[in-house]
Amino acid sequence: MVLLLIETSISVLLVACNILRLLVDETAMPKGARGPGVGDASLSAFGFVGAALEIILIFYLMVSSVVGFYSLRFFGDFTPKKDDTTMTKIIGNCVSILVLSSALPVMSRTLGITRFDLLGDFGRFNWLGNFYIVLSYNLLFAVVTTLCLVRKFTSAVREELLKALGLHKLQLSNTSREADAAKPSANGHQKVL
Repeated sequence: MVLLLIETSISVLLVACNILRLLVDETAMPKGARGPGVGDASLSAFGFVGAALEIILIFYLMVSSVVGFYSLRFFGDFTPKKDDTTMTKIIGNCVSILVLSSALPVMSRTLGITRFDLLGDFGRFNWLGNFYIVLSYNLLFAVVTTLCLVRKFTSAVREELLKALGLHKLQLSNTSREADAAKPSANGHQKVL
């Protein structure tokens, strides 16, 4: 959990730095970033450590986007299950993973996490030259990710405050409802609304 917190915080910090670079420097746009060839110079300002950090963050973004995709309400039944997955679902899952992995280089380049083009000219999309789209994408990522972090790590404090104020009976949070739904009734069956 601490590793996830650190990775998320570093990615938000890199995106915040990229937002500042976008506001100050016109060449910080992903379309204008034409880095040196592979092996000519380091793509990271921090050398080997920075490149390793970029790789770790890209893998983290890949895993979190897949987990986030399958945790959406609409795609919850789309998750493959052992010995109970039809060929149509397998093909649909392959297409979903392919789309998510194809969007990863564009996302990491737009967010300013890396400048490296992964075997393609992902930096040549026309919309990557639009300042407002890139800035909005960066701001949206930073704000939503920060709100998710705050919500996740302040939920325990929020629950205790609701209990201390006597407001836990109003069921203002999700955890109390989930706990009540998981309790078996007197006859041993689950309570279902």
